[in-house]
Amino acid sequence: MDAQYSISQLSREFAITPRTLRFYETHGILSPRRQGTTRIYSDRDRVRLTLALRGRRVGLSLEEVRRIIDMYDPAQPDDPRQTVFLLEKLREHRRELINRINDINETLKAMDEIEARTMAALNRRGGPKTNQLALELGE
Repeated sequence: MDAQYSISQLSREFAITPRTLRFYETHGILSPRRQGTTRIYSDRDRVRLTLALRGRRVGLSLEEVRRIIDMYDPAQPDDPRQTVFLLEKLREHRRELINRINDINETLKAMDEIEARTMAALNRRGGPKTNQLALELGE
């Protein structure tokens, strides 16, 4: 017989809230059986939760996570469709992250230039010296 888990057991194990588990349930990631109002999660739910949390951690959408998990077919465990789709999504998200990093680096560069021009203008006007301003800014 499969192991059974309560909502509080899985919440503690994965350091997530019961609300998160219910959210994954409403989106088709988890499908616990019910005993009255009590949710009982199976090993299958636990594995799906593990995969969902990993997918979310690398930036996949909930729909992408669900699709990847649902692609798995125990009758054809070597079917490459799931792996190819996962690789495509990972590459897509990697490109997005690299673009964001580049945008952040450009913003930081622009901020450095503005800060340097502003400090030079302050120094020309006889305003606070660089060291004094740094102290005032808590640097």
